[in-house]
Amino acid sequence: MRAVVQRVSEASVQVEGKTVGAIGKGFVVLIAVKKGDTEEHARWMAHKIANLRVFPDEAGKFNLSLLDVKGEALVVSQFTLYGDIRRGFRPSFTEAAPPEEAEPLIEKFIQALREEGVQVQSGIFGAMMLVKIFNDGPVTIILDKE
Repeated sequence: MRAVVQRVSEASVQVEGKTVGAIGKGFVVLIAVKKGDTEEHARWMAHKIANLRVFPDEAGKFNLSLLDVKGEALVVSQFTLYGDIRRGFRPSFTEAAPPEEAEPLIEKFIQALREEGVQVQSGIFGAMMLVKIFNDGPVTIILDKE
């Protein structure tokens, strides 16, 4: 699994002009599933993200997690994170899991984040989405679980 985690002051996702998920302070998690990923990968990723310390403490140091600040997560599936452009200019997505494998693992990831104690909103798997992100900092972290 691969995730791009952005610390946000607020974010939302729309499908066909309707808001399907919105959060205040927290993380937008753009997440993709690779062929061969498992539920263990989803649980590991959820635990890592819930406890990722990128929120400032009183001294301004990155010492607080999403759980510490009672932040929320907006999860958006994005298979294009596995786009390979090492050759040519058109990305290849051969490493990305097919939808029938990816969707259950995205749902498992969301469930695991909730089990960690995070309030979670999400986009709609496979839909064309408009994601509004107010990146705070900006702070953006890339996580891979191979």
